Amino acid sequence: MASTNDLKNGLVLKLDGGQLWSVVEFQHVKPGKGPAFVRTKLKNVLSGKVVDKTFNAGVKVETATVDKRDMQFSYMDGEYFVFMDMQTYDQLMVDRKAVGDSANFLIEGFTATVAQHEGEVLFVEMPAAVELVVQETEPGVQGDRSTGGTKPATLETGHQINVPLFITTGEKIKVDTRTSDYLGRVNS
Repeated sequence: MASTNDLKNGLVLKLDGGQLWSVVEFQHVKPGKGPAFVRTKLKNVLSGKVVDKTFNAGVKVETATVDKRDMQFSYMDGEYFVFMDMQTYDQLMVDRKAVGDSANFLIEGFTATVAQHEGEVLFVEMPAAVELVVQETEPGVQGDRSTGGTKPATLETGHQINVPLFITTGEKIKVDTRTSDYLGRVNS
């Protein structure tokens, strides 16, 4: 159990008959009249649904014990992603639904955070940015370098994003895993 005063981003709460909700945002509000309260944005860990919920300040909420471990992605086995625990070398098969959008950025050897609750994998969290090679993109035309235009590019994972016109096939770029945005070139 924790108090609403102890809420922080990433904390997983057990609400509504055992459903797991992750705190995305929270804000303590002290109005001029009436008691203080905490306004939160919660994300259902399994379905991904996001809701707004308000708690009175100081109310007890049940927290879930979530085991987060950094694991290395090893390979695909059919519809399952196989991760390896770097301390114990145990392998864990993770369903595509639990991996979610992280699948767009996973290549062999990448490390991701795997969250489990009572032996069940809840989600896979990638670092905020990853470095990937552009597998295919149309060549830029001379003179395109000064404009702010973009073009589609396919990454080595098969995921497609928009990149500036000056990026060429084979270049290594930095990509934001939360928004799929191009962040910059990686100097080799």
